[in-house]
Amino acid sequence: MKNLENKFMQEAINLAKNNVINHNGGPFGAVIVKNGKNIGKGTNQVSSNNDPTAHAEIIAIRNACKKLNSFHLEECEIYTSCEPCPMCLAAIYWAHIKKIYFAANKSDAKKAGFDDSFIYNQFKISIKKRKIPSENLSRKNALEIFQLWIDEDNKILY
Repeated sequence: MKNLENKFMQEAINLAKNNVINHNGGPFGAVIVKNGKNIGKGTNQVSSNNDPTAHAEIIAIRNACKKLNSFHLEECEIYTSCEPCPMCLAAIYWAHIKKIYFAANKSDAKKAGFDDSFIYNQFKISIKKRKIPSENLSRKNALEIFQLWIDEDNKILY
């Protein structure tokens, strides 16, 4: 099994390397595996697509979900060239991926100019003290929509 794990990790690392060499985005690659088979891969496409959410893990999750025609990846593992950022980690949890393998860690990423500590710290403080101001508006109207959802018999839970 270790040989397969090493194969998929090396594939994620190679994706990241080629992404840098080809100037397609940041130094990140990811592979999603189910039952020993690659079902989705991704590279960082933030700068090439002008999309701040186009991280390697997000692209890999989108590709795997499309291939499986599902929004859950319960039986899948993800191999990433670097420890996932807060956004990608959240997406991995939302996708129900069962295990994360990563190569470089967040300290290594910080040394390369990818420091997510600010975001991690923002999660820890109250909404009123965060750098980006937040204001609660029209809650009553939004609660009506939640009630519609609660009352819906044909909803798909996720």
